[in-house]
Amino acid sequence: MNNKSVLITGASRGIGRAAAQAFAREGYHLVLTCLHSYDALKELAASLQSAYGISCTPLQADMGIEQDVDRIFSQLDSLDILVNNAGIAHVGLLSDMTTREWRRIMAVNLDSCFYTCRAAIPLMLRKHSGKIINISSVWGAQGASMEVAYSTAKGGMNAFTKALAKELAPSNIQVNAVACGVIDTDMNAWLSPEDREALQAEIPADRPGNPEEVAELILQTAHAPAYMTGQIITIDGGWYT
Repeated sequence: MNNKSVLITGASRGIGRAAAQAFAREGYHLVLTCLHSYDALKELAASLQSAYGISCTPLQADMGIEQDVDRIFSQLDSLDILVNNAGIAHVGLLSDMTTREWRRIMAVNLDSCFYTCRAAIPLMLRKHSGKIINISSVWGAQGASMEVAYSTAKGGMNAFTKALAKELAPSNIQVNAVACGVIDTDMNAWLSPEDREALQAEIPADRPGNPEEVAELILQTAHAPAYMTGQIITIDGGWYT
């Protein structure tokens, strides 16, 4: 077991849950957050502690609210890796979207990165090292009809990643993003069987990805050489390659 710690947001299910399991297997101490599925998160934390002998702290928080993020970081004395995974989707015509819905998408998907990174940077500067990994989407580069707000937030995340990487490179802190294609998670549960079949036909790999594959890439990014920073790394089965 190593002595390094990782904070993973949105860790109760999907990619965040798989990432927590991957880092636990490597002996990392974990701090995990979620908003709605706190009982599931507590069960995950207990099982990871039991299986791998690590410390795992589950915290309920809304990552789109500044005060919630500040409360999380007030409990941290050290942090080596930050995985910004918390996110929500919105499907619908932009003309039908309310201002409140727009603001909520931006808060959870983009503002949260500002809040967490601002709080994490001082902890990483003390060690003159750190890794920040933002979980983005291919829509951040390509854009998606009916998902304008989500695409905008992820495009902002990509720009945020590149700019912050340049800012922190002299301090030996690497900032990268993992841009996901179609991954088999609850976020895509709204798709009908016909939509799924049509979407799968567009993917050269002929299937959606699974959360464990994304988690493996997140872990590899955390272990990447320090010279790799400011990158948007795509995992999409060749869809938008």
